[in-house]
Amino acid sequence: MASFPRCVAGRILDLGRYERSLRQQGFSRIAGVDEAGRGALAGPMVAAAVILPETFEIDGLADSKMLSAAQRRICYERILTGATAVAVCRAAPATIDRKGLHRMNLALLRRAVRSLPVRPDYVLTDGWSVPRLGVPTLSIKKGDAVTASVAAASVVAKVVRDRAMDRLHRRFPQFGFDRHRGYGTAEHFELLRALGPTPIHRLSFKGVGPPWDDGKA
Repeated sequence: MASFPRCVAGRILDLGRYERSLRQQGFSRIAGVDEAGRGALAGPMVAAAVILPETFEIDGLADSKMLSAAQRRICYERILTGATAVAVCRAAPATIDRKGLHRMNLALLRRAVRSLPVRPDYVLTDGWSVPRLGVPTLSIKKGDAVTASVAAASVVAKVVRDRAMDRLHRRFPQFGFDRHRGYGTAEHFELLRALGPTPIHRLSFKGVGPPWDDGKA
């Protein structure tokens, strides 16, 4: 069984510590997997899996939520250029409605790992335990903030999803998807009340289907 680095005051000492520990135990192709858009009211959910080489320069890499849009774009290009392998998968709103959010989330994470052109020998996940991957796995609370490979996956998933929301904004400019990215902001709920949902809204989510309240009832 793999052993892992100790935490100090609840924080990992550095972003590459999990991966280094695993390499010292004989694992070489360590994949991180994460998703973007799980809680959004509209648009796709996107999952990414990334295997970084030992030589990847992790300075500047972080959880996508901690980076500006410009910083994410820079990291994204560095990851695509320098990663051993990257895979991205998407789930459409209608599929999420039909299969259920959590079930679809796990299936999408699993599909991203299985889509990697290089088979990993260990997988790190952000929070969710993902069964049936066929290799050893570890789910880590706030994994995108404490492990390099999961942080890289979070950046890829976020950038890909944001670009998808920009395209959807051009189709539905009245909804402001370029601002709230489909999440349940006050502005978004107000637009739902005024206009009703679009074909790319998740109708199974509270506050999206009729009567289009703010989801708090």
